[in-house]
Amino acid sequence: MKYPKEYLDEIKTRLKVSTVVSKSVALKKRGKEFVGLSPFKNEKTPSFTVNDEKEFYHCFATSEHGNIFDFVMKIQNLKFGEAVKHLAQLAGMQPYMFSKQDEEREKKWKEYQSIFSQYVDFYHNELLKNESCSVARDYLKNRSITKEEVKKFKIGYIQKNPNFYEKLKDNYSEQTLTETGLFYLDEKKKIYVERFRGRLIFPINNISGQPIALGGRIIENLDYLAKYINSPETNFFKKGSNLYNLDVARKLSNKIDHIYLVEGYMDVVGLSKNGLENAVANLGTSLTDKQILTLNQFFDDIIICFDGDESGYKAALRAAENSIKELKPEKQISFLFLPNKEDPDSYVNKNGKANFIEFTKQSKLSIHKFIFNHYKKQTENNPSSLAIFEKKLRSIANTIKDNFIKKYVLEYFLEKIAELTPHSNQNKKKFFVKRAKSLDTTKKHFNDSQSLTGVELKEFSLLYLAMNNLNLLQANIHLIENIKLFTEVNKKIFELIIEKLKTGEQITIEDLKLDSQLLEKINKFAPIKHILKNQADDDQKTIELLDDISRDLMNYDLEFRIQELESRFSVDMSETTFNELKELKKKQNIN
Repeated sequence: MKYPKEYLDEIKTRLKVSTVVSKSVALKKRGKEFVGLSPFKNEKTPSFTVNDEKEFYHCFATSEHGNIFDFVMKIQNLKFGEAVKHLAQLAGMQPYMFSKQDEEREKKWKEYQSIFSQYVDFYHNELLKNESCSVARDYLKNRSITKEEVKKFKIGYIQKNPNFYEKLKDNYSEQTLTETGLFYLDEKKKIYVERFRGRLIFPINNISGQPIALGGRIIENLDYLAKYINSPETNFFKKGSNLYNLDVARKLSNKIDHIYLVEGYMDVVGLSKNGLENAVANLGTSLTDKQILTLNQFFDDIIICFDGDESGYKAALRAAENSIKELKPEKQISFLFLPNKEDPDSYVNKNGKANFIEFTKQSKLSIHKFIFNHYKKQTENNPSSLAIFEKKLRSIANTIKDNFIKKYVLEYFLEKIAELTPHSNQNKKKFFVKRAKSLDTTKKHFNDSQSLTGVELKEFSLLYLAMNNLNLLQANIHLIENIKLFTEVNKKIFELIIEKLKTGEQITIEDLKLDSQLLEKINKFAPIKHILKNQADDDQKTIELLDDISRDLMNYDLEFRIQELESRFSVDMSETTFNELKELKKKQNIN
C-alpha cells in the first residue's frame, strides 16, 4: 500500500536535505549549496552537492541523485518503507499506520483539500474582480495593502449573503461540507450558513502550501462581532500545530537564521510588504510546544513580537513560560516589545524595514531575561516576596527539557537574585566574604561579567569547587588531574592546586598563596557558588558537580578542535582531516 503524498510531503518539508545528509557527510556551505566528499566513492576533492531549496542531492563523481528518501535508502541500505519510518521519527512525526481507516482518511483528505482549494480560489477572485466587493478593496487600500499582497497571500472576501454552499452540495455530502468548518447549520432557518460571511479571509496553509483553514476579519466596526475568527479545529487542522505563512517563510531558512513570530495575519502581510518575509503568526491561541519545535526545525532564533499593549504583553509572558521548556543550546528564543499601541504592521508601515531591523537589534530580549525582569517587577523587598520570587524562577527553570540549558538558566536566575540580596549570600569562610555592593560597584560587576567567556566562567566554577573541597579532592585526585583548562591564568592556578594536592600534605586556601585579586574574581564570578551553597557537606553531590564541569570542559575542547579541523578541511579537503573530524564529532555526540 502506498504512503499518502500528504504524509511524505510533510516529512520532506520538515527536514532539510542538508540536515539529513550532514548526519553522514561533513558539509561546507558554498553559496546556496552545500558541498562535501562523496559518501558513495573515496575521493579527495569534494564532488557531492546538496541544495535545500530544490530539495535534492547530487554526486558528480557517481551521478547519484535524489531526495532525502533516496539518500537514506542508499546510505543505510533500507527499503523505502523503512526509510520513511526513519525519517518520520527524525521529523518528530508519528509512524503511518496502514488500515481501512487510513484509506478512508486519505479519501476524506482529498475531498477536504479540494473543497478548500475551490473555496479559497472563488473568494479570492471575487475580491479581485467583483465590483460589489469594492468596500473590501477600499478597506485594504486604507490599510496600505496593495493588489500584489492580495495575490501573494491569496486574500479573499465573502459578502454578507454568500451561496457557495449551493455550488458544492451536488458534489460533496452534507457531512463532508460541515466537517470542513466552512459551514454550519442555522437551526432556526434550517439552512447552512457560511461561517466567514462579511469577512476578509486569509488562507491558512499546511507546511506543504495547501489551504486547510481560514482566518477571517470583519471590515466594519461592529462591537457584537469578534474582530478576528479562525476555522474551528477539524480532522486536518489543529490550531496548536500550524502557523500562518510557515509554508512560505520556511523556504527562507537557507538565507536567514531568524523568524518573527507575530500575533495577526495583517502583521505578517504588513511585514512582508515592507520586505520582511521571515514572519509567521500563531492562530489565536497560546503558543504551543509543537509550534516552537516546528520553527526550530528551520530557524535558530525565534523572535516573538506581539502587540505593544497590555494584552500583547500578557500573551508574550504566556508564550515565554510555555516555550522556554523547548530551549536548546544551539537555538534562541527572544522577545521584541514595540512601543505602546503599536503592532508590527503599524510600526513597520510608519518606520520602514531598516528601522524595524535596527529596533530588533537594539531591543530584543532573551527569553530568560524577559522572564526574570517580569517577576522581579512583581517582587517586594521582603523575605516572603523574595522567597516566592526565587521559587517561581526555579520552577520555570525546571521545566526546561535540555539539561545543559536548564543548568545555565538556573545559574543565571540565582546569580541575578544574589545581586538583589548580597547580605544573604555571605559565606562563613574568610575567603568567600561577600560585601554589599554600591550602585557603581554593581554596575562594574555587571560590566565585568559581560566580558567573560563561557569557558572562563566554567573554569571559575572548577577552581571554586576545588578550593572549597581540598580534602575531598586530595582523596580523589584522579577525578581532576586530567581536566584541561584553556585560560592561561586559570590553568596556572589549577596546576598549582594539583601540585599541592599531590604532596599528600593537608593544605588550606592560604597555603596556595594565590593573588588576592584573582581569588576575589573567582569568588565574584563563579556561577556554581549558588548551587554549591545549597549542597554543603554533600560529598557525593560535589563529585557529581565536578563530573558535570569536567564533561563541559571536555566538550569545549572538542568544540575548539572540531572548529580547527573544519577550518583546515575547508582549505585542504583531505581525507585524513575529514576522518579526524568525523571521529571528534562521534566523541562529541557521546559526551
